[in-house]
Amino acid sequence: MISLTEKEKEELKKLAYQSIESFLKKKEIPEIKLKENEKFSKKFGVFVTLKKQDQLRGCIGFVEPIYPLKKAIVYAALQAAFNDPRFLPLEEKELKEISIEISILGDLKKVKDLKEIKLGEDGVLIKQGIFQALFLPQVAKETGWSLEEFLGHLCLKAGLDYFCFKDPKTEIYRFPALVF
Repeated sequence: MISLTEKEKEELKKLAYQSIESFLKKKEIPEIKLKENEKFSKKFGVFVTLKKQDQLRGCIGFVEPIYPLKKAIVYAALQAAFNDPRFLPLEEKELKEISIEISILGDLKKVKDLKEIKLGEDGVLIKQGIFQALFLPQVAKETGWSLEEFLGHLCLKAGLDYFCFKDPKTEIYRFPALVF
């Protein structure tokens, strides 16, 4: 798992914000201008969550580490702002009201026993055939759900039956995340 200084976290949050701002004003993906930092060049799964007045306004990311960290954050921020199908695209007038949370994902570990999942510490990915869904670790803290409720709602999010987590065909993965 990656560790970042407070300054590095602020740099990455600023990058996400500036990416959204640039796209709103110029309709183009901004150039990534960050000091060279080996950590920012490594590939990680990333999610960017946007909130407006403590309400979800967009959340999209990449489970797999397909992009270097700084590029993944730019892309995820833009997707969360303009392509989350649950919301209309972000408007320029909303920009000052948006808070940004970044989640950098650690490696996925297949769950053999549901007791392995640590609510509030682990994010969880459920897969069954072409259906899949993910909850970041903070979802458990925000909702207060029990493990069964957490997994049941995750199954529903994937478009599956509430109890799909009990089906042997369902694959369940857990992962740590650095959230800031």
